[in-house]
Amino acid sequence: MADDSFPPASPVEHVLEFIRVLRAGGGAADLRPFLSESFVLTEAPHLLAPEGSTRTLAAVLAGADQSREVVKDQEFTVQRTTCAGGRVVVEADWCATVLMDLRYWDSGETIRARTCSIFEVRNGVIMSQDSYDCYFR
Repeated sequence: MADDSFPPASPVEHVLEFIRVLRAGGGAADLRPFLSESFVLTEAPHLLAPEGSTRTLAAVLAGADQSREVVKDQEFTVQRTTCAGGRVVVEADWCATVLMDLRYWDSGETIRARTCSIFEVRNGVIMSQDSYDCYFR
């Protein structure tokens, strides 16, 4: 139940709280309140998804639970945010410890990326996210 004594979070605050929950290893139940029913994540091609990808809410939430088997100790260092209306751009450095062998990293190694994500926030929920991730090998 919403607490009406606090004003709704700004789009930037909402997105940054979403990132904090991701960083803490939040699973589907933790992330769901941030995302709209029609949420879509679009990833530009990168080392782990050379063709890029488009995922719906259900796929994103399933992936959030599965990510605990792939990485741990995620860190997001936000370098810059920009907001225009409900559009929030976040530039960040990301790293995590890999828990299984991946194409370019072995279990136990640190995976790093420079990311830029564009979020659309409307009515207090994230409608979409377009991500542009540059992984370092």
